[in-house]
Amino acid sequence: MTTAEPVEHVLRALTPRVLGILVRRHGDFARCEDAVQEALIDAAAAWSRDGVPEHPLGWLTKVAARRYVDLVRSDAARERREQALFDAVPRDELLAPPPDAEPARDDLLELLFLCCHPALTPPAQMALTLRAVAGLTTTEIAAAFLVPDKTMGQRISRAKQRLLQAGARFELPSLPAERDKALTVVLHVLYLLFNEGYSASAGPLLRRPDLTGQAIRLARELHQRLPDSGETAGLLALMLLTEARGAARTGADGILVPLAEQDRSLWDRTLIVEGTELVTRSLATHPVGPYQVQAAIAAVHSEAATAQDTDWPQVLALYDVLERLAPSPVTALNRAVALGEVRGPRAALDVVAELERGELAGHHRLHAVRAHLLEQAGDAEAAGEAFRRAARLAGNLAEQRFLLLRAARCTSAKTSSATT
Repeated sequence: MTTAEPVEHVLRALTPRVLGILVRRHGDFARCEDAVQEALIDAAAAWSRDGVPEHPLGWLTKVAARRYVDLVRSDAARERREQALFDAVPRDELLAPPPDAEPARDDLLELLFLCCHPALTPPAQMALTLRAVAGLTTTEIAAAFLVPDKTMGQRISRAKQRLLQAGARFELPSLPAERDKALTVVLHVLYLLFNEGYSASAGPLLRRPDLTGQAIRLARELHQRLPDSGETAGLLALMLLTEARGAARTGADGILVPLAEQDRSLWDRTLIVEGTELVTRSLATHPVGPYQVQAAIAAVHSEAATAQDTDWPQVLALYDVLERLAPSPVTALNRAVALGEVRGPRAALDVVAELERGELAGHHRLHAVRAHLLEQAGDAEAAGEAFRRAARLAGNLAEQRFLLLRAARCTSAKTSSATT
């Protein structure tokens, strides 16, 4: 394995594990993260030249540990801390050759909880998770947040400093109530990570499989560590059922293909089976939560052989449950789509009109849904205007092109109607 792409893939998978090992050992998140980043640079150069070593985790852990010692040594003001480090950790443990077997302990869960510490703001939690757990570079995270590299670098640095000031520890909350509260934040961050990969907020591509892949990997590992968490299972099921449609979601030209028009033979049946079994088992054995309900909605779509076969009354009923569990404008908008399929577009347009007075007024998806409903209702002129407005608000180029094509179709339909 000598090409840059496989090496990058291996490094991203190893990054959170190595960081977890160092933070567990030394407790200094900021310096450990810097040490791992330097080790990644060393590994990228060496592995691209010589190939991935037999025990890549051991190799990377050893180099990162050495870089950590170098960082401690270089800080004269931390001389006492350096001495304490060497007193606490045998030198041969830090400088030993790579082990024959990879370290067995998985610190992913502790690392996720640390990155989602309540002392951090939601944007900082997301940025730190993308950097430390998902293995993204500062440049990639900056692009996802639409900010300059320098701004994102400063945000991540402030987040690490805030963890230090808050006395954040590399451990799971001891009280069940505290752990449940922290887990809610962790799941939300993974949900946002997946959504950014599935519908990129900006850029030329609709999807970023690297982000959806990272989110699924992390959710899968989280589920393995917390098998009794119904919502963790629900989130993983939701990701799997949604990702199963990925290959059919864009055409050969890269333009978005809406759910009703997708070639369902391209859907990944393996992911659908796994996701459906997961959510079914979770709903049968745990209290119902929002992610489980969303996964159940995705499962209903997956069961339909064609768009016409979709059990829309069941989808609408599930959205009613979701609104009671976790009311939000986005949930109300999605419910409006289901309502339009069950009771007709005019009923759904009344709901959308109410949402236009709220926080979604400037969001492209609201205007896209309104345009879709207007087109269904036969108002081609108003639908075209709504599609064009949605295109102006959309940040993703693939979505913009799709919305403009829909607007052109409405204009064509209006012209044809006027000449007949």
